[in-house]
Amino acid sequence: MIKDKNTTIAAIRKQGLLPLFYYENEDVSLEIVRALYKGGVRVFEYTNRGKAALANFKFLKKALKTEMQDLFLGVGTIKNTNELNDFLAAGADFIVCPVVDLEVGKLTHEAGLLWIPGCMTPTEINIAHQFGAGIIKLFPANILGPEYLSSVKELFQGQLFVPTGGVEIDETNIDTWFKAGVCAVGMGSKLVSKKILENKDYDTLVSLTMKALEIINKVKP
Repeated sequence: MIKDKNTTIAAIRKQGLLPLFYYENEDVSLEIVRALYKGGVRVFEYTNRGKAALANFKFLKKALKTEMQDLFLGVGTIKNTNELNDFLAAGADFIVCPVVDLEVGKLTHEAGLLWIPGCMTPTEINIAHQFGAGIIKLFPANILGPEYLSSVKELFQGQLFVPTGGVEIDETNIDTWFKAGVCAVGMGSKLVSKKILENKDYDTLVSLTMKALEIINKVKP
């Protein structure tokens, strides 16, 4: 399976959900990914939020050589080219950033991969849009809200958006975001909660994942 910019965008749009998390333990990280996969996830973002992130990412990629081979495994919280190069070398399938760093975008494009920069203002969205961001991450979405996207989306014809931060596993909440025009919703601690991680409660995560995807499939256009 080719995992380039276009196939990754298609996979995210089809799934309608972009789950994300980080945990310092590599074995727990793998079990979480397995639970998400069992629940129906085929595109996933491991966030660069701790010292073990790169080593854990390499551990996950190694596991994916023998299982879950159709899973798109991207990396999030990439803030500069040094971090980018480390994760490109580790085999990241797509790159998610909390900011708009054009050099990161340039190198990601050159690698043929999807670049998802984080934007808050119309100016940031415009810069990312002009620089060919396949998807823009609205961040922090809990502060901006669906009404914000509804207000600015028409300015950027054809641009795809994914909100991250504050999206709930709730039909009304998710429906409001899709009606505002997102192509998918990002979900971190509302899905992979601290409690699930600490208790290694993988069965609950499978159920929550299935519930989230069921809601998304019901409401997305």
